[in-house]
Amino acid sequence: MLNRQQAAITNIVEDATFDFTMGEAETGIAKLKAALEDSPDAFEAWHALCEIYYSEKRYDEALEAAEKAHALRPDDLFVNTSLSRIWLEKGSKEKAEHFGAQARMAGWKDQLTNPESSPGEDDLA
Repeated sequence: MLNRQQAAITNIVEDATFDFTMGEAETGIAKLKAALEDSPDAFEAWHALCEIYYSEKRYDEALEAAEKAHALRPDDLFVNTSLSRIWLEKGSKEKAEHFGAQARMAGWKDQLTNPESSPGEDDLA
């Protein structure tokens, strides 16, 4: 069960994501930044901010947000994938490959610890 702060962050992330999808990226960014002032350890908000910046081709800002998220959850599959994509756009194949490998390892770890949630061979056909 989410505590109030986590629930509030989840709502803000959802609102900001909706703003972005409606073409209001700056509104979404402002909501996320305001939330992060109060909750600087909100991984979901950092990652959402990273993804909005990335979609807006603001790669330096996306990298900064992704690095904040990564510092909070270094083994997270999605933030490692985001870092890989950002570094690829910034022209560092070496760093992109590093974070891509980290993402693959996080995915494998998840498959090993949660085999029932991983697709089986029949699901992949």
